[in-house]
Amino acid sequence: MMEEFQVGEIVTAIYKTGKYIGELTEVRQQHYLVRVLAVIKHPMQGDLHNPKDADVLIFHERRALSFREQANIPKQMVKHFESEIPDYQESLKKAVAKMKTDLAETASQWAEMSIKALETLEKDYKFS
Repeated sequence: MMEEFQVGEIVTAIYKTGKYIGELTEVRQQHYLVRVLAVIKHPMQGDLHNPKDADVLIFHERRALSFREQANIPKQMVKHFESEIPDYQESLKKAVAKMKTDLAETASQWAEMSIKALETLEKDYKFS
């Protein structure tokens, strides 16, 4: 049986290919509405329907959900979060750095294109 959460609880939530820490703001029939407070894992780059494939019609640049942005998360993708909530900007920077490190260890055209997309996103995220 799936655990039920209440409004106000701090949770982890997987949205598409990203993972976030957030506050549950609304309980719906099959989803929770979660307000993003930090990033655990940055979303993968490229086409969600053809993961890790560089030979696609459009190679999508995928942004992380923004601070306090709300997302409808399927109930099975939400879990309790017990630790201290990190600063959003610092967590985003750390998640991007980890993804770039992981991609650098992968020798593929998809990894190269993903690194370029992340470098563009880093400028938008204004890490400096």
